[in-house]
Amino acid sequence: MFSYILKKTGYSLLVLFGVISTIFFLFNVVPGDPASIILGQRANKEAMDAVRKDLGTNRPMAEQYLHYLNDLSPLSIHRIADAQSLWYLNPKKYNWLPLVSLGSNTACVLKVPYLRKSYISKRNVSDILSDTLPETAVLAFTAMFFSSIVGVLLGILSALRKNSILDKSVFVLSTFVGMSAPSFFAGLLLAWLFGYVLKDYTGLSPSGSLFEFDVWEGRKMQISNLLLPAITLGLRPLSIIIQLTRSSILDVLSQDYIRTARAKGLSEKKVIFKHALKNAMNPVVTAVSGWLAGLMAGAVFVEKIFNWKGIGYAVVEALNNNDLPVVMGATLVFAVIFIVMNIFVDIIYGILDPRVRVN
Repeated sequence: MFSYILKKTGYSLLVLFGVISTIFFLFNVVPGDPASIILGQRANKEAMDAVRKDLGTNRPMAEQYLHYLNDLSPLSIHRIADAQSLWYLNPKKYNWLPLVSLGSNTACVLKVPYLRKSYISKRNVSDILSDTLPETAVLAFTAMFFSSIVGVLLGILSALRKNSILDKSVFVLSTFVGMSAPSFFAGLLLAWLFGYVLKDYTGLSPSGSLFEFDVWEGRKMQISNLLLPAITLGLRPLSIIIQLTRSSILDVLSQDYIRTARAKGLSEKKVIFKHALKNAMNPVVTAVSGWLAGLMAGAVFVEKIFNWKGIGYAVVEALNNNDLPVVMGATLVFAVIFIVMNIFVDIIYGILDPRVRVN
């Protein structure tokens, strides 16, 4: 199992390197001068040149790429500001821990990856993302929890009641409501219906974030604001999970070992939940993990509609202001989430089906 996890981790690191390289070269061919974004169009040439030198955009592309890799790598090589002490480096960029001295003024250091600074707010991108990522994570996990529980239960019921009215009703629900309605349309519809028309009955607001500021009580948590965006975000994965669970259960129930279990006199409950469900969960686990990572990265429209101050909302604001470091940092975080989720799914596969570890 250890060698299996090690191999998957190695593949994932190669994928991450490719993603980092793609992000760098893709965003460096985007039209626009960062110095103009920071100083404005009326800045003089000396100030523009000073900003370009500070950002490193006056260097050759290959040198910028190597500096970008060095900034992101947890293990990197740096010149030391104070030759007498390895504990001081440029404080404007990052904190670090020295590992190996490579000369009188150079050392290999351990540090937190540096995602650079916002052109607009001058804050570290890592600080911006750390402030907004938790709200997106809460929204995505809540949406995925809702769609997973409801989707698996409806999928099992549809499989056990094949071709019944319940089965056909669930099919219509998952196909036309879940798959046919885009997230932005479903979000607007739910916000209007439950947050405006039926507000007196539901008590829900059409917009709002997890934490809001109150004049009298200060910053406080508003759990009710989570309901509508979580349902909106979970509708599409809900339909996928229903259909996957139904088809997987039906496929497993036709296997020989299920017929053997029934012939031994086991109750239908044990046959379904002890024998069939475990073996039918592999495609569902894949869908849940993939959708969870996708929800983390794809909640942009939902967060904007409901004014949910998550990472998607921050990305939209950064795109409007041409704030490329924030967009690059968010894209990299999304890629890391996908990679970590894929490793997690591979481990779950290895636990559910030992045959996977042999391949």
